[in-house]
Amino acid sequence: MSCLHLRGMFLSMCLASTAWSSLHPECEFIFQLEKEERHCLQYIAEQGNRSTEGCRPFWDAVACWPHAAVGEPVQKACPAVFSLFKNNTGSVSRNCTSEGWSRAFPPYHIACSVDDDLPEAEQSYFATVKLIYTVGYSISLVVLAVAVFILLLFRRLRCARNFIHIQLFVTFILKAVAVFIKDATLFSSDDTNHCTLSTFACKASVVFCHYCVMSNFFWLLVEALYLNSLLLSSFYHSLRCLWGFTLLGWGVPVLFIVLWIGSRVYFEDTECWDINEDSPYWWIIKGPIVVSIAVNFILFMNIIRILIQKLNPRLIHFNNSSQYRRLTKSTLLLIPLFGTHYMVFNFLPDYFNVNLRLCIELCIGSFQGLLVSILYCFLNQEVQKEVHMQWLRWQERSYGVVSPAAKCSQMDTPF
Repeated sequence: MSCLHLRGMFLSMCLASTAWSSLHPECEFIFQLEKEERHCLQYIAEQGNRSTEGCRPFWDAVACWPHAAVGEPVQKACPAVFSLFKNNTGSVSRNCTSEGWSRAFPPYHIACSVDDDLPEAEQSYFATVKLIYTVGYSISLVVLAVAVFILLLFRRLRCARNFIHIQLFVTFILKAVAVFIKDATLFSSDDTNHCTLSTFACKASVVFCHYCVMSNFFWLLVEALYLNSLLLSSFYHSLRCLWGFTLLGWGVPVLFIVLWIGSRVYFEDTECWDINEDSPYWWIIKGPIVVSIAVNFILFMNIIRILIQKLNPRLIHFNNSSQYRRLTKSTLLLIPLFGTHYMVFNFLPDYFNVNLRLCIELCIGSFQGLLVSILYCFLNQEVQKEVHMQWLRWQERSYGVVSPAAKCSQMDTPF
Protein backbone atom coordinates (compact mmCIF):
# COMPACT_ATOMS: atom_id res chain seq x y z
CA MET A 1 0.00 0.00 0.00
CA SER A 2 1.46 3.38 -0.99
CA CYS A 3 1.69 6.31 1.41
CA LEU A 4 -0.54 8.39 -0.85
CA HIS A 5 -3.09 5.59 -0.74
CA LEU A 6 -2.89 5.67 3.06
CA ARG A 7 -3.55 9.40 3.10
CA GLY A 8 -6.55 9.03 0.85
CA MET A 9 -7.78 6.17 3.01
CA PHE A 10 -7.68 8.40 6.12
CA LEU A 11 -9.89 10.96 4.40
CA SER A 12 -12.47 8.40 3.29
CA MET A 13 -12.58 6.87 6.78
CA CYS A 14 -13.19 10.23 8.36
CA LEU A 15 -15.81 11.34 5.88
CA ALA A 16 -17.89 8.29 6.70
CA SER A 17 -17.44 8.54 10.45
CA THR A 18 -19.17 11.90 10.94
CA ALA A 19 -22.54 13.46 10.27
CA TRP A 20 -23.73 13.88 6.71
CA SER A 21 -25.22 17.35 6.94
CA SER A 22 -25.14 18.92 10.35
CA LEU A 23 -21.62 17.84 11.30
CA HIS A 24 -18.70 18.35 8.93
CA PRO A 25 -16.14 15.58 8.29
CA GLU A 26 -13.36 15.75 10.85
CA CYS A 27 -10.25 17.03 9.07
CA GLU A 28 -7.89 17.11 12.01
CA PHE A 29 -5.77 14.24 10.65
CA ILE A 30 -5.20 16.01 7.32
CA PHE A 31 -4.21 19.25 9.05
CA GLN A 32 -1.90 17.35 11.38
CA LEU A 33 -0.22 15.62 8.44
CA GLU A 34 0.24 18.96 6.70
CA LYS A 35 1.78 20.45 9.84
CA GLU A 36 4.19 17.54 10.21
CA GLU A 37 5.06 17.80 6.52
CA ARG A 38 5.98 21.48 6.90
CA HIS A 39 8.20 20.67 9.87
CA CYS A 40 9.84 17.85 7.93
CA LEU A 41 10.50 20.02 4.88
CA GLN A 42 12.03 22.66 7.15
CA TYR A 43 14.26 19.99 8.69
CA ILE A 44 15.28 18.77 5.23
CA ALA A 45 16.18 22.32 4.20
CA GLU A 46 18.34 22.72 7.31
CA GLN A 47 20.12 19.44 6.53
CA GLY A 48 20.74 20.38 2.91
CA ASN A 49 24.25 21.80 3.39
CA ARG A 50 25.49 18.86 5.45
CA SER A 51 27.19 15.68 4.27
CA THR A 52 25.65 13.99 1.26
CA GLU A 53 26.87 10.54 2.30
CA GLY A 54 24.27 7.98 3.24
CA CYS A 55 20.54 8.44 2.86
CA ARG A 56 19.08 11.92 2.76
CA PRO A 57 16.13 12.83 4.99
CA PHE A 58 12.76 12.70 3.26
CA TRP A 59 9.01 12.92 3.79
CA ASP A 60 7.05 9.84 2.68
CA ALA A 61 3.62 11.50 2.98
CA VAL A 62 3.11 9.98 6.43
CA ALA A 63 6.33 10.29 8.46
CA CYS A 64 9.62 12.19 8.36
CA TRP A 65 12.78 10.08 8.03
CA PRO A 66 16.09 11.59 9.20
CA HIS A 67 19.55 11.39 7.66
CA ALA A 68 21.14 7.95 8.09
CA ALA A 69 24.43 6.28 7.22
CA VAL A 70 24.59 3.35 4.80
CA GLY A 71 23.72 0.13 6.60
CA GLU A 72 21.99 1.95 9.44
CA PRO A 73 18.44 0.80 10.26
CA VAL A 74 16.01 3.49 11.36
CA GLN A 75 12.91 2.77 13.40
CA LYS A 76 10.06 5.21 13.98
CA ALA A 77 6.95 4.90 16.11
CA CYS A 78 3.58 5.04 14.38
CA PRO A 79 2.79 8.67 13.54
CA ALA A 80 0.65 10.58 16.02
CA VAL A 81 -2.04 10.95 13.38
CA PHE A 82 -2.90 7.26 13.81
CA SER A 83 -3.96 7.90 17.40
CA LEU A 84 -7.05 9.62 15.99
CA PHE A 85 -8.37 6.17 15.04
CA LYS A 86 -7.01 3.90 17.78
CA ASN A 87 -4.29 3.76 20.37
CA ASN A 88 -1.29 1.75 19.25
CA THR A 89 2.39 1.37 20.06
CA GLY A 90 3.55 -0.08 16.75
CA SER A 91 6.62 1.00 14.82
CA VAL A 92 7.84 1.10 11.22
CA SER A 93 11.45 0.57 10.06
CA ARG A 94 13.55 1.42 7.00
CA ASN A 95 17.10 0.44 6.13
CA CYS A 96 19.56 2.84 4.58
CA THR A 97 21.25 0.99 1.70
CA SER A 98 23.75 2.01 -0.94
CA GLU A 99 20.82 2.44 -3.32
CA GLY A 100 18.82 4.59 -0.88
CA TRP A 101 16.05 3.97 1.56
CA SER A 102 14.33 0.57 1.60
CA ARG A 103 10.57 0.13 1.72
CA ALA A 104 8.86 0.63 5.07
CA PHE A 105 8.46 -2.63 6.95
CA PRO A 106 6.05 -3.70 8.12
CA PRO A 107 3.70 -1.51 6.07
CA TYR A 108 1.95 1.33 7.93
CA HIS A 109 -1.50 -0.26 7.79
CA ILE A 110 -0.13 -3.45 9.39
CA ALA A 111 2.29 -1.97 11.90
CA CYS A 112 -0.17 0.66 13.10
CA SER A 113 -3.32 -1.50 12.88
CA VAL A 114 -5.20 0.78 10.51
CA ASP A 115 -7.86 -0.88 8.39
CA ASP A 116 -7.79 -0.20 4.69
CA ASP A 117 -11.51 0.23 4.38
CA LEU A 118 -14.34 1.40 6.58
CA PRO A 119 -16.19 -1.57 8.13
CA GLU A 120 -19.18 -2.60 6.06
CA ALA A 121 -21.48 -2.26 9.07
CA GLU A 122 -20.51 1.42 9.50
CA GLN A 123 -20.90 2.11 5.80
CA SER A 124 -24.38 0.60 5.94
CA TYR A 125 -25.24 2.60 9.08
CA PHE A 126 -24.34 6.00 7.60
CA ALA A 127 -26.01 5.16 4.31
CA THR A 128 -29.17 4.23 6.23
CA VAL A 129 -29.06 7.48 8.21
CA LYS A 130 -28.77 9.49 5.01
CA LEU A 131 -31.64 7.58 3.44
CA ILE A 132 -33.89 8.05 6.49
CA TYR A 133 -33.38 11.80 6.81
CA THR A 134 -33.67 12.29 3.05
CA VAL A 135 -37.04 10.51 3.07
CA GLY A 136 -38.07 12.35 6.23
CA TYR A 137 -37.28 15.81 4.89
CA SER A 138 -38.85 15.00 1.51
CA ILE A 139 -42.15 13.86 3.02
CA SER A 140 -42.16 16.74 5.50
CA LEU A 141 -41.52 19.27 2.74
CA VAL A 142 -44.48 18.07 0.66
CA VAL A 143 -46.90 17.81 3.60
CA LEU A 144 -45.83 21.19 4.99
CA ALA A 145 -46.35 22.83 1.59
CA VAL A 146 -49.90 21.42 1.48
CA ALA A 147 -50.54 22.65 5.04
CA VAL A 148 -49.37 26.19 4.18
CA PHE A 149 -51.55 26.17 1.06
CA ILE A 150 -54.63 25.16 3.07
CA LEU A 151 -54.10 27.80 5.76
CA LEU A 152 -53.62 30.51 3.13
CA LEU A 153 -56.47 29.35 0.89
CA PHE A 154 -59.39 29.63 3.31
CA ARG A 155 -60.19 33.13 4.53
CA ARG A 156 -61.80 31.92 7.76
CA LEU A 157 -58.49 30.32 8.77
CA ARG A 158 -56.59 33.60 8.53
CA CYS A 159 -55.90 34.69 12.09
CA ALA A 160 -52.97 35.49 14.37
CA ARG A 161 -52.69 31.90 15.53
CA ASN A 162 -52.50 30.45 12.03
CA PHE A 163 -50.17 33.26 10.93
CA ILE A 164 -47.66 31.99 13.49
CA HIS A 165 -48.27 28.39 12.42
CA ILE A 166 -47.58 29.30 8.78
CA GLN A 167 -44.27 30.95 9.69
CA LEU A 168 -43.24 27.82 11.58
CA PHE A 169 -44.21 25.63 8.62
CA VAL A 170 -42.16 27.82 6.29
CA THR A 171 -39.07 27.46 8.50
CA PHE A 172 -39.40 23.68 8.37
CA ILE A 173 -39.69 23.88 4.58
CA LEU A 174 -36.63 26.11 4.33
CA LYS A 175 -34.73 23.82 6.70
CA ALA A 176 -35.43 20.81 4.46
CA VAL A 177 -34.44 22.74 1.34
CA ALA A 178 -31.25 23.94 3.05
CA VAL A 179 -30.26 20.38 3.96
CA PHE A 180 -30.76 19.23 0.37
CA ILE A 181 -28.74 22.18 -0.98
CA LYS A 182 -25.93 21.58 1.50
CA ASP A 183 -25.85 17.87 0.66
CA ALA A 184 -25.70 18.67 -3.05
CA THR A 185 -22.88 21.16 -2.50
CA LEU A 186 -20.73 19.30 0.01
CA PHE A 187 -21.46 15.65 -0.71
CA SER A 188 -22.22 15.52 -4.42
CA SER A 189 -19.03 13.58 -5.12
CA ASP A 190 -16.98 11.09 -3.13
CA ASP A 191 -13.83 12.71 -4.54
CA THR A 192 -14.57 16.12 -3.01
CA ASN A 193 -11.85 17.25 -0.63
CA HIS A 194 -13.93 18.67 2.21
CA CYS A 195 -10.86 19.82 4.10
CA THR A 196 -9.83 22.31 1.42
CA LEU A 197 -13.17 23.06 -0.26
CA SER A 198 -13.65 26.82 -0.11
CA THR A 199 -16.01 28.22 -2.74
CA PHE A 200 -18.66 30.93 -2.60
CA ALA A 201 -21.41 28.38 -3.34
CA CYS A 202 -20.18 26.15 -0.53
CA LYS A 203 -20.04 28.98 2.01
CA ALA A 204 -23.41 30.35 0.86
CA SER A 205 -25.05 26.94 1.34
CA VAL A 206 -23.62 26.68 4.87
CA VAL A 207 -24.80 30.22 5.76
CA PHE A 208 -28.28 29.52 4.36
CA CYS A 209 -28.48 26.24 6.28
CA HIS A 210 -27.46 27.90 9.56
CA TYR A 211 -30.02 30.68 9.07
CA CYS A 212 -32.85 28.25 8.32
CA VAL A 213 -32.02 26.09 11.34
CA MET A 214 -31.74 29.13 13.59
CA SER A 215 -35.01 30.69 12.41
CA ASN A 216 -36.72 27.33 12.93
CA PHE A 217 -35.67 27.28 16.59
CA PHE A 218 -36.81 30.87 17.08
CA TRP A 219 -40.25 30.23 15.59
CA LEU A 220 -40.58 27.22 17.87
CA LEU A 221 -39.88 29.69 20.66
CA VAL A 222 -42.58 32.02 19.28
CA GLU A 223 -45.07 29.14 19.34
CA ALA A 224 -44.21 28.44 22.96
CA LEU A 225 -44.62 32.11 23.88
CA TYR A 226 -47.97 32.22 22.10
CA LEU A 227 -49.26 29.09 23.85
CA ASN A 228 -48.26 30.53 27.20
CA SER A 229 -50.05 33.77 26.43
CA LEU A 230 -53.21 31.87 25.43
CA LEU A 231 -53.26 29.96 28.68
CA LEU A 232 -52.65 33.13 30.67
CA SER A 233 -55.42 34.89 28.72
CA SER A 234 -53.30 38.00 28.50
CA PHE A 235 -52.40 38.07 24.83
CA TYR A 236 -53.56 41.10 22.91
CA HIS A 237 -54.13 40.27 19.26
CA SER A 238 -52.67 43.39 17.70
CA LEU A 239 -50.63 43.96 14.58
CA ARG A 240 -47.81 45.23 16.77
CA CYS A 241 -47.57 41.87 18.57
CA LEU A 242 -47.43 40.00 15.27
CA TRP A 243 -44.68 42.31 14.06
CA GLY A 244 -42.81 41.61 17.30
CA PHE A 245 -43.12 37.86 16.77
CA THR A 246 -42.01 38.26 13.15
CA LEU A 247 -38.98 40.26 14.21
CA LEU A 248 -38.07 37.62 16.78
CA GLY A 249 -38.56 34.70 14.38
CA TRP A 250 -36.95 36.12 11.22
CA GLY A 251 -35.00 39.21 12.27
CA VAL A 252 -33.03 38.07 15.31
CA PRO A 253 -31.45 35.12 13.42
CA VAL A 254 -30.35 37.54 10.69
CA LEU A 255 -28.48 39.60 13.29
CA PHE A 256 -26.55 36.63 14.65
CA ILE A 257 -25.86 35.21 11.19
CA VAL A 258 -24.43 38.55 10.00
CA LEU A 259 -22.21 38.73 13.10
CA TRP A 260 -21.04 35.16 12.47
CA ILE A 261 -20.30 35.85 8.80
CA GLY A 262 -18.25 38.90 9.78
CA SER A 263 -16.26 36.91 12.33
CA ARG A 264 -15.53 34.16 9.82
CA VAL A 265 -14.51 36.59 7.08
CA TYR A 266 -12.14 38.62 9.27
CA PHE A 267 -10.86 36.06 11.78
CA GLU A 268 -11.47 32.51 10.55
CA ASP A 269 -11.95 32.44 6.78
CA THR A 270 -10.99 28.78 6.38
CA GLU A 271 -12.39 25.99 4.26
CA CYS A 272 -16.18 26.05 3.77
CA TRP A 273 -17.04 27.65 7.15
CA ASP A 274 -18.55 24.37 8.30
CA ILE A 275 -15.75 23.21 10.60
CA ASN A 276 -16.72 24.70 13.95
CA GLU A 277 -15.01 22.50 16.50
CA ASP A 278 -13.02 24.59 19.04
CA SER A 279 -14.09 27.77 17.24
CA PRO A 280 -15.16 30.54 19.66
CA TYR A 281 -17.14 32.21 16.86
CA TRP A 282 -19.45 29.19 16.54
CA TRP A 283 -21.09 30.28 19.78
CA ILE A 284 -22.50 33.32 17.96
CA ILE A 285 -24.92 30.84 16.35
CA LYS A 286 -24.93 27.98 18.84
CA GLY A 287 -25.39 30.22 21.89
CA PRO A 288 -28.78 31.71 20.90
CA ILE A 289 -30.01 28.27 19.80
CA VAL A 290 -29.01 26.71 23.12
CA VAL A 291 -30.75 29.54 24.98
CA SER A 292 -33.92 29.22 22.84
CA ILE A 293 -34.08 25.47 23.52
CA ALA A 294 -33.66 26.03 27.25
CA VAL A 295 -36.29 28.81 27.32
CA ASN A 296 -38.65 26.66 25.25
CA PHE A 297 -38.29 23.83 27.72
CA ILE A 298 -38.99 26.17 30.65
CA LEU A 299 -42.06 27.58 28.87
CA PHE A 300 -43.48 24.12 28.31
CA MET A 301 -42.93 23.23 31.94
CA ASN A 302 -44.86 26.39 32.73
CA ILE A 303 -47.62 25.32 30.33
CA ILE A 304 -47.97 22.02 32.18
CA ARG A 305 -48.10 23.88 35.50
CA ILE A 306 -50.82 26.25 34.24
CA LEU A 307 -52.87 23.41 32.76
CA ILE A 308 -52.73 21.43 35.98
CA GLN A 309 -54.02 24.45 37.86
CA LYS A 310 -56.72 25.31 35.33
CA LEU A 311 -57.92 21.71 35.11
CA ASN A 312 -58.50 21.54 38.83
CA PRO A 313 -62.21 20.59 39.08
CA ARG A 314 -62.71 23.16 41.82
CA LEU A 315 -61.52 25.98 39.55
CA ILE A 316 -63.22 24.95 36.29
CA HIS A 317 -66.50 26.48 35.30
CA PHE A 318 -68.92 24.23 33.54
CA ASN A 319 -69.03 26.35 30.38
CA ASN A 320 -65.29 26.33 29.65
CA SER A 321 -64.14 22.97 31.02
CA SER A 322 -64.34 21.26 27.62
CA GLN A 323 -62.34 24.08 26.05
CA TYR A 324 -59.49 23.66 28.52
CA ARG A 325 -59.51 19.92 28.07
CA ARG A 326 -59.20 20.31 24.30
CA LEU A 327 -56.47 22.86 24.89
CA THR A 328 -54.70 20.43 27.19
CA LYS A 329 -54.84 17.62 24.67
CA SER A 330 -53.50 19.80 21.85
CA THR A 331 -50.75 21.33 23.97
CA LEU A 332 -49.49 18.10 25.50
CA LEU A 333 -49.32 16.50 22.06
CA LEU A 334 -47.14 19.38 20.87
CA ILE A 335 -44.69 19.36 23.76
CA PRO A 336 -42.42 16.60 22.33
CA LEU A 337 -42.33 18.44 19.00
CA PHE A 338 -41.03 21.78 20.24
CA GLY A 339 -37.41 20.77 20.40
CA THR A 340 -37.52 18.94 23.71
CA HIS A 341 -35.56 16.08 22.13
CA TYR A 342 -32.74 18.56 21.49
CA MET A 343 -32.32 18.92 25.26
CA VAL A 344 -30.48 15.58 25.17
CA PHE A 345 -27.45 17.18 23.49
CA ASN A 346 -28.15 20.84 24.24
CA PHE A 347 -25.29 21.35 26.70
CA LEU A 348 -22.88 18.74 25.34
CA PRO A 349 -20.03 19.20 22.80
CA ASP A 350 -20.96 19.00 19.12
CA TYR A 351 -18.94 15.82 18.63
CA PHE A 352 -20.22 13.93 21.68
CA ASN A 353 -21.55 10.47 20.72
CA VAL A 354 -21.88 11.26 17.01
CA ASN A 355 -23.82 8.09 16.11
CA LEU A 356 -26.58 8.70 18.66
CA ARG A 357 -26.63 12.39 17.76
CA LEU A 358 -27.12 11.47 14.11
CA CYS A 359 -30.08 9.27 14.96
CA ILE A 360 -31.84 11.84 17.14
CA GLU A 361 -31.10 15.10 15.34
CA LEU A 362 -31.16 13.89 11.73
CA CYS A 363 -33.49 10.90 11.60
CA ILE A 364 -36.05 12.00 14.19
CA GLY A 365 -35.57 15.69 13.43
CA SER A 366 -36.30 15.18 9.72
CA PHE A 367 -39.86 14.07 10.56
CA GLN A 368 -40.50 16.91 13.04
CA GLY A 369 -42.00 19.16 10.36
CA LEU A 370 -44.34 16.35 9.29
CA LEU A 371 -45.61 15.80 12.83
CA VAL A 372 -46.04 19.52 13.52
CA SER A 373 -48.04 20.02 10.30
CA ILE A 374 -50.30 17.09 11.14
CA LEU A 375 -51.04 18.36 14.66
CA TYR A 376 -51.30 22.04 13.78
CA CYS A 377 -53.19 21.69 10.53
CA PHE A 378 -54.61 18.34 9.48
CA LEU A 379 -55.88 17.30 12.93
CA ASN A 380 -57.10 20.82 13.69
CA GLN A 381 -60.90 20.76 13.93
CA GLU A 382 -61.21 24.25 12.46
CA VAL A 383 -59.25 23.19 9.39
CA GLN A 384 -61.19 19.95 9.08
CA LYS A 385 -64.54 21.74 9.31
CA GLU A 386 -63.53 24.43 6.82
CA VAL A 387 -62.23 21.88 4.30
CA HIS A 388 -65.38 19.82 4.80
CA MET A 389 -67.60 22.87 4.28
CA GLN A 390 -65.76 23.85 1.12
CA TRP A 391 -66.17 20.31 -0.13
CA LEU A 392 -69.94 20.41 0.54
CA ARG A 393 -70.24 23.79 -1.18
CA TRP A 394 -68.39 22.44 -4.19
CA GLN A 395 -70.78 19.47 -4.30
CA GLU A 396 -73.71 21.87 -4.06
CA ARG A 397 -72.44 24.00 -6.94
CA SER A 398 -71.56 20.98 -9.07
CA TYR A 399 -74.44 18.59 -8.36
CA GLY A 400 -77.04 20.66 -6.55
CA VAL A 401 -76.72 18.48 -3.43
CA VAL A 402 -77.22 20.26 -0.11
CA SER A 403 -76.15 18.47 3.05
CA PRO A 404 -77.55 19.37 6.47
CA ALA A 405 -73.98 19.54 7.68
CA ALA A 406 -73.43 22.55 5.43
CA LYS A 407 -75.54 24.60 7.80
CA CYS A 408 -73.26 23.87 10.74
CA SER A 409 -70.12 25.87 10.23
CA GLN A 410 -69.57 27.13 13.74
CA MET A 411 -65.96 26.62 14.84
CA ASP A 412 -65.35 26.35 18.54
CA THR A 413 -61.96 24.70 18.98
CA PRO A 414 -59.00 26.55 20.53
CA PHE A 415 -56.62 25.30 17.86
